[in-house]
Amino acid sequence: MSTILCVDDEVSVTGRLGEALRGMGHQPVLVANLETALRTVARDPVDLIISAHELPDGTGLDLLGALRRDGRDVPVIVTSPFASEEQAISSLRHGAVDYLTKPLRSEAVRIAVTKAIELERVRRLHEGCQRELRTLGAPRVLVGGSAALRGVLEVVRSVAPTRATVLLEGESGTGKELVARAIHDLSPRAGQPFVTVNCAALPDGLVESTLFGHERGAFTGATMRTAGAFERAHRGTLLLDEISEMRLDLQGKLLRVLQEQEFERVGGHQPVRVDVRLVATTNRDLRTEVDAGRFRRDLYHRLHVVPIHTPPLRERIEDIPELAEHFVRTLSEQLGLRPPALPPESLAWLQAQGWPGNVRELRNAIERALILCRDARIGPELLAVGPLAATASSPSRPGEAPRAAPNDDPDSLNLQHLERVAIWRALQRTGGHRVRAAQLLGISERTLRNKLRAS
Repeated sequence: MSTILCVDDEVSVTGRLGEALRGMGHQPVLVANLETALRTVARDPVDLIISAHELPDGTGLDLLGALRRDGRDVPVIVTSPFASEEQAISSLRHGAVDYLTKPLRSEAVRIAVTKAIELERVRRLHEGCQRELRTLGAPRVLVGGSAALRGVLEVVRSVAPTRATVLLEGESGTGKELVARAIHDLSPRAGQPFVTVNCAALPDGLVESTLFGHERGAFTGATMRTAGAFERAHRGTLLLDEISEMRLDLQGKLLRVLQEQEFERVGGHQPVRVDVRLVATTNRDLRTEVDAGRFRRDLYHRLHVVPIHTPPLRERIEDIPELAEHFVRTLSEQLGLRPPALPPESLAWLQAQGWPGNVRELRNAIERALILCRDARIGPELLAVGPLAATASSPSRPGEAPRAAPNDDPDSLNLQHLERVAIWRALQRTGGHRVRAAQLLGISERTLRNKLRAS
């Protein structure tokens, strides 16, 4: 229920409006002039204002101006007996969220009120998320205006209001979790839980309990009933990160839950019903995994309802300057530093790299440069320090493997050095493609990622 302030000196109008709003489950507050409306807003919080354009002591535009001066973010719908396009445009330019012509029809009021309240809810939620994330020092925003990113956002806006399962496919570091969060934040579930489970980071013995929960006594150490991720995500969104790493036997149980929205806790016999929207991510080609017998075909088709490919950074080179500036600002704030400048030669250097680690690698490079920076600017020499010095010290074209290698001493027997050389050669041979490089090295992609992160 929302509290809605109705401002109109026509008693018949406010009477009908109040009756319609009560029928929609809202609480109307009826006043006759601008002065009373402003006193009401200052005294009691309201969720929406419906104001006549012409008032005995002013106009709806005066009301919008007073609210703006007082810093009150309350959505306002302006009404008028005149179907004036000029008046409607003027109201919207002054900050009104809608314009209705009298006599007010119940259906038009219902649509306008529902839309205004929903838009305000999404706006407040977005602002709250950004405040929270700024506090954490990790802004959860998708930065950039490239065609590749715009294409992703268009699909996100289309799929978010639905219940459809989404499969996010893309290389590590491309922002799949940010896209998943955007889907949740733009959906009707935005005010409900957003629960994340990294399938690759859980020991085999804990995966089932983590997903479905367990009953007391289900196994040694289970001293109480514990809710799993599906229960905690009830009415919200569950993100299964790196779903390709899930065991085959659990894939069958997951399929059943997705189809029936029902499961049993470990050690339990009573079905638990949930309402969960699933988003899954993978940095592997699931079709290849299916053909190799490592992933269930029926689960793949169940997940592949709306696939979204998150583009690697080498396919959105034009976004690199904006991303770099964004990381300089946010990381400087987090580190308590004054943001240094990124001169054109540094931006050009950044755009010339292959970035096999994608946006995550770019962020790490900026953070490392900020820590080492002793000047008011970040030059290319700072950006090339550390792992980038071995893998990107000389510019390469987008998507091309970096040309500079670690010092390849043929007489060296240092295992750590030999490992770095082998990893560099594999990345060079595959053009920075981690999955193929890991296959050449005979290790998993996750192991390769961990070694790169530790180097």
